[in-house]
Formats: sequence, C-alpha cells, structure tokens
Amino acid sequence: MNLLLHGVEYPRISTGNSLATRISEIGERDRVDVILTNPPFGGEEEAGIRDNFPPDRRTSETALLFLQLIMRKLRRTPRQGYGPARAGVVVPNGTLFGDGVAARIKQELLTEFDLHTIVRLPNGVFAPYTPIPTNLLFFQRTDRPTEDVWYYELPAPEGRKQYTKTAPLQSEDLAPCLSWWGSRSENERAWRVPARQLLKDNCNLDQKNPNAARGEETTSPSELVDRLSENENKIHALLAEIRTIVSELAE
Repeated sequence: MNLLLHGVEYPRISTGNSLATRISEIGERDRVDVILTNPPFGGEEEAGIRDNFPPDRRTSETALLFLQLIMRKLRRTPRQGYGPARAGVVVPNGTLFGDGVAARIKQELLTEFDLHTIVRLPNGVFAPYTPIPTNLLFFQRTDRPTEDVWYYELPAPEGRKQYTKTAPLQSEDLAPCLSWWGSRSENERAWRVPARQLLKDNCNLDQKNPNAARGEETTSPSELVDRLSENENKIHALLAEIRTIVSELAE
C-alpha cells in the first residue's frame, strides 16, 4: 500500500523473512546497485535466524542483522554506468553507540565501505510507532575505506521539541539538508569526523554536534522519557547478546 501511494504501481514484492538466507550464501548474482530501506528495529530474532550470520556477528537485535544483510547485498564491482553500489538506511540510536557485535559491524562499515554521511533526525519522526531517536546512514561499496564521516543534524520543527503523529515531518523540512548535500561545509548543523578517530573510539558513531549554538540547556519531561527509553533499549540489546553467548556455550 505504501508503494502504491508513492506511485510504484507494480512493485515486485517477495514475501518472507529477508534474514532467513544464510548470509555466506549471498553471491554476486544476488547483489544489487541501490538499497533504500527502513528495516524493523527493537525486535528480536530466534536462534535459527541468528545462525545465518558469522559467530562473532550473531545478535537478536534486528537492526544489526539487517545492516549486515544490506552490506552483503551491495554489488562489489560497479556495473558500467551505475557507479558504486550504495545504500540509505534508517537505524536507531542504539546502532550508533552500541559496542560488542555492533562495534564489529561498524568497523567493517568504516574499513570496507565509504560511510560518507549520517543524518541525525529529531525526535518523533516515526511517531506514534516508536519514540526511539533515529538516524539515516548513507554508505557505498568502494575499493577504499571511509576517510571522513559527515554529520548533518536535522533540527526539530520550529517552536516545538519534536514531530508528532498529527504534525509529522514534511518534505520541505528536508530542504536545508538537500541544499547542503551538494556543496558541503561545516556550519551549526553540519560537521565531519575523521574515520580514524571513530575507529579509535571503538567505532562509536554517536557523535555530538560541536557547532551547535550553546544556550541554557533544559530538559523537558518528554526528552527525559526518550532518554530512558534509549537506555532501556541499549540494556535490552546487551542482555540479548549475553543470552546468545550463554546459549551457545551451553550447546
């Protein structure tokens, strides 16, 4: 229905779980040039699905499993006239600051792909489905590692703290980011971080804006709830990873 509403009248849809294929069995004929996706996050996958991934990359967190799948599905050798295979992916904040399995996946993303841009979205973009803060990752498959990661912080709607179901994100709200995209420079919304610094910092991509205007900082009740929710999700992901390790040791 979403595709029909956006003008894609004859979409080719494959039903089933995209994670059900063993990732090592994905070959060049299965790879594609462009992936644009908002994969599910916050859920858990069963052991049978986790076993489709390398032992040091197994997790029940769906966002991390889908990120690995997307990286694997990008074509390694560019087709003539297409340029490098590329992806735009929505991920929760937990993916940015996660360690353990998350850090290993991000290390591969920084060293074997060009993670050129991260757009930090304001709260409420996906209301009412989730209060979790989200981000857009843009990366491409190249023959050289990431040099710098550009960040762009999309501001909250004017006069409000966040977007809501009744006042959602509009296309025109993205106009400043699109204008900046083609001729990048640092400003109060944009900054860049060398990849070597991120690798040294255990691949923590949760980098704060150093150019933001500093005023008196206040925290609203809704922001406190969002922070608590974010911390709870981080704890949940760590517990799921521990459960996976314990289960594998018991086998």
